Amino acid sequence: MDTPLDIFRKGRLAQVRNALEHNGFEAFVQGSAAAARDFVVTELLPKLMDEDKATTASFGGSMSLVDSGLYEAVKSHPDLRVLDTYDTSIPRYEVLDMRRRALLVDVFITGTNAVTESGKLVNLDGTGNRVAALAFGPRHVIVLAGRNKVVPSVVAAMARIRDWAAPVNAARLERKTPCVKTLHCEDCSSPDRICNVWSIIEKSWPKGRIKIVLVDEDLGF
Repeated sequence: MDTPLDIFRKGRLAQVRNALEHNGFEAFVQGSAAAARDFVVTELLPKLMDEDKATTASFGGSMSLVDSGLYEAVKSHPDLRVLDTYDTSIPRYEVLDMRRRALLVDVFITGTNAVTESGKLVNLDGTGNRVAALAFGPRHVIVLAGRNKVVPSVVAAMARIRDWAAPVNAARLERKTPCVKTLHCEDCSSPDRICNVWSIIEKSWPKGRIKIVLVDEDLGF
C-alpha cells in the first residue's frame, strides 16, 4: 500500500510530466531506475528504430545513465552503432572528436541537472557537448531524470546545480577546484572548472524530439 509520501511523490511527478508535455516534450514516469532502463530499451528505442530507422546512438555525461544500467544496456545493443563517449581507454582528443560526431547521431541519451515544476530543463556543462545536443543536432534525445532533479523554478535549478551538483561532480572527477573544499560555488577561474556553459530548454522543438523519462527514485547528483 502506498504511503502518503509515495502518493505525494507520484502526484508531483505526474504534475511535472504534464508540464513537460505542455511544453512539447514527450514525458513518461517510471517507478524505478530499473523500470526506466527497461522502458527505454524495450519501448522507446525499438519505436525509434522501427518508425524513424534510427541506427546510431551516443551519450551525454550522466551518472543517472550509469547507475540505472542504461549506459551498459545501450552500449551492448546489437542493432545500434554506439559512439561510446564514456570510453576512458582512448586519448582525450579522440573523446572530444567523438563528442563532436555524437551531435549527429540518431539518438542522444543523457541526464539533466534539473527539471523545473513548470517543465523546463536546466543544465550546466564543462565542454558544452551535452547542452549542445539537447538544443540541436541529434534527431532524438532521451533524458533520464530522477525525482531528486525536480525543483520549483529556474532560480532554484541554478542554485541546485551551483551548490550541489557541481561540487559533487567536481569531487567525483577529482578536479582541483575551490568548490571541492568549500562545498559551494566560488565562480572560480580554475583550469579544472567544469561549469562553463548554461542551457535552459523551455520547449522541445520539434515537438516530441526530446523525450524525458522521470523516475520515482533518486538518481545521479
